[in-house]
Amino acid sequence: MNTFLATTRRLLARLLPATLFGRLALLLSVAVLASHVLALTMMFELRPPMQNVIGMGPPALSFDWDLTEMAMEDGLRPAEISIWTMPGVWLDIGVRLCALVLAAWIGARWLSEPIRRLARAAKALGQDVDHPPLAEDGPLECREASQVFNQMQAQIRQQLSERDRFVAAVSHDLRTPLTRLRLRAEGLADPAQKQAFQNDVVEMDAMITATLDYLRGAVDEEAFVRLDLQSLVQSMADDQLACGHTVRITGSAAPVLAQASALRRCIGNLVENAIRYGGAAHIQLKDAAEEVCIEIHDPGPGLPECELEQVLAPFYRVEASRNRHHGGVGLGLSISHDIARKHQGSLQLRNGCTSGLVATLRLPRRPSAG
Repeated sequence: MNTFLATTRRLLARLLPATLFGRLALLLSVAVLASHVLALTMMFELRPPMQNVIGMGPPALSFDWDLTEMAMEDGLRPAEISIWTMPGVWLDIGVRLCALVLAAWIGARWLSEPIRRLARAAKALGQDVDHPPLAEDGPLECREASQVFNQMQAQIRQQLSERDRFVAAVSHDLRTPLTRLRLRAEGLADPAQKQAFQNDVVEMDAMITATLDYLRGAVDEEAFVRLDLQSLVQSMADDQLACGHTVRITGSAAPVLAQASALRRCIGNLVENAIRYGGAAHIQLKDAAEEVCIEIHDPGPGLPECELEQVLAPFYRVEASRNRHHGGVGLGLSISHDIARKHQGSLQLRNGCTSGLVATLRLPRRPSAG
C-alpha cells in the first residue's frame, strides 16, 4: 500500500506543472470546469417534468424553456419573465460560486504551503544554525528558493566554523607568551610590580579560558537525557554554600529532558553572576505541565533597562571598570542564553520590583525534534 501511494505521488508530481503560475492556471481551469459540471448536474436533477404549454410550441427541450415554464406557473406573464426571475439561474450562480470559493481556498493552502515551510525553516535556522537542510521539492520557484536557502545555511556554518577555528588557534597561541610572562613575573624584585604583573596575567588567562570554553560549548554536541532538575540545583547551591556564598532555593520542579552538562553550566553562570554582582542568589523553581521556569534573583544594583538585552551578547560588558573589579569577561550570560536556545527555551533578564536583577530561564519539558 505504501509503495502504491509513493508511486502515485511521484506520478502526480510529474504530471503537475513545474511552476506556481502553471499550477494556479491548472487549478482555476479545473475549478471552472467542475463548477459547470456541478451546475448542469443539479439543474438536470432538480428541473420539473417537461410539459406542453398552450400556445408555446412543442415540449420543452432546453433549460430556457423549463425556466420560462416554471416562472409562468408562479403567476408571471411572459412579458414579466427575465433571467433574474428564474430560480434556476440563481441555483446555477450559487453552485458555481461555491465551487470557485472552495477551489480558491484549497489552492491558497496548496500554493502557500511551500512558503510556510520556508518560513519555518528560516525560524529554525535562527535558533540552530545546524538545523537539517530544507527539502528541495515542490514547484520550480520553491525548489530554487529552497536551494538558495540551503546554500546560505551552508555558507553561514562554514563562516562560523572558520571563525571558531581562528579564534581558538589565536587563543591557544597566546598560552605560550602568557606562560613566559608568568615565569618572568616571578623574578621581579619589587613586590608591588610583581603582584600587578601577576594580576594582569591572571586576567588575560581568564579571558582566554572563557573564550575557549565559549567556542567549545558552541561546537560540542551533548545528548538529551531525563535530568533531575531539583537535585542539580541543590548540588550547585551546596557547592556555593561550601565556598561561603549565600544561596537559597524555593519551589520544586519535576525532571526535565535536557543536556546535563550544558544545563548545569547555564544555571551555574546565572548563579555566579548573581553572587558576583549581588552578593547572594535566590533560586526559585516554578513547575508547569509544558515547561519549567527557573528564576535567579540577586539583591544587587540591577541593570539599566536599555541594556537588559545587550548584556546577552558575547563579550558585552556594561561597565569595564566594574567588570575588571568583579572579574567578568562578558561571556557568562551569553553562554547561558545560547544554551537556553539550544534547549528551545528562553532566557530573559528584568530588574526586580525593589532592587536587583532577575534572570528567568524557561525550558520546555520535551524539546521538539528538529
